[in-house]
Amino acid sequence: MEFSFSASATKIITSTGFSNLEAGGMLMLVVACVMLYLAIWKKFEPLLLLPIGFGCLLANLPMSMMASTDAGGLLNFFYQGVKHEILPPLIFLGVGALTDFGPLLANPTTLLLGAAAQVGVYITLIGAVMLGFNMLEASAIGIIGGADGPTSIFIASKLAPHLLAPIAVAAYSYMALVPLIQPPIMKLLTTEKERKIKMAQLQPISQTVKIVFPVVVTIVCCLMLPGVTPLLGMLMLGNLFRESGVTARLHETAETHLINIVTILLALAVGSSMTAESFLRVETLKIIVLGLLAFSIATAGGVLFGKIMCKLTGGRVNPLIGSAGVSAVPMAARVSQKVGSEADSSNFLLMHAMGPNVAGVIGSAVAAGVFISLFGDMAVPEPHAALEGIIGTVEPGLTSAIAQVAGAMQP
Repeated sequence: MEFSFSASATKIITSTGFSNLEAGGMLMLVVACVMLYLAIWKKFEPLLLLPIGFGCLLANLPMSMMASTDAGGLLNFFYQGVKHEILPPLIFLGVGALTDFGPLLANPTTLLLGAAAQVGVYITLIGAVMLGFNMLEASAIGIIGGADGPTSIFIASKLAPHLLAPIAVAAYSYMALVPLIQPPIMKLLTTEKERKIKMAQLQPISQTVKIVFPVVVTIVCCLMLPGVTPLLGMLMLGNLFRESGVTARLHETAETHLINIVTILLALAVGSSMTAESFLRVETLKIIVLGLLAFSIATAGGVLFGKIMCKLTGGRVNPLIGSAGVSAVPMAARVSQKVGSEADSSNFLLMHAMGPNVAGVIGSAVAAGVFISLFGDMAVPEPHAALEGIIGTVEPGLTSAIAQVAGAMQP
């Protein structure tokens, strides 16, 4: 076989990704680089935004076989953990192991603040329907208001898998922007006098109560909303590892190595779904706008309900802790502390804000369970790829033989 220099050069050039790079892919590479810039130089949620951005970068390199839709590719295997709802519950297992439910148990009324913050979820659902999304899509978009990335991914993979990429990016982006979005809303809705309110020190909670709580919550909530069992069950199991006192090794693994490994896999999988075909659409812009609306309304709902509690308790509740009702743990609680300390440097709200913050995690999971119960049976599951392959290899002769046998069995 003879080769000329020009023919060989042409063949090499056409086999590279450069010759297959299109405008949409180039734009997504720019988006990926912006995400990496925000993660590294601006430090916006780098543990999530960096691997998501790099996954997006890999997915949009032509001929790389690194997109979530590239069967047999590396990130396609990672994406199966999202598609089949494996990775988000494992993230919740680690979150449960990291989280102290003590502040919530010491002041159970903060559960109401976590519930009030979920108003953003339901208002955004209505807004999404008005913008043309169906109920399945609107439910998945609304969960962004809870500022809970794993829950957003979990419900999107169930109800609107075609919107997974923009929903996940919007959810994690707004989680990263908590310190920028929340303070102006908090200051607008509260007075300086309210921001200076000092709350009484929380009472210590016995280990028995801390052990019983996750068991009771699992039984009650999962019986009421079975669809949320993977998320809520793993959250409470992780917390039980923490509080039981007999699983130190499991607790250490769940809160360190496991959650770190799963975070890498989940973030890369989400980034791999950010291809030009799935991301560069009008719907993406709508989702980003709706996500900001959801998060802002959720913050406002928590603060306004905090003002109501402040009035009812005679000024013993600082309304700022209501903003922590979104489930961005512990970032939202830190923002409550920061805004409170700006009004009075001796004000310490962090532990008080952790109560509604934990309640927000439970509240967003419950909201997801409600949507799954209402609309889960409307979702059309995609056939498993292996099953499709088997069906596609059935010979026409075998199909005909089955039909003949079935006909012979008719009376």
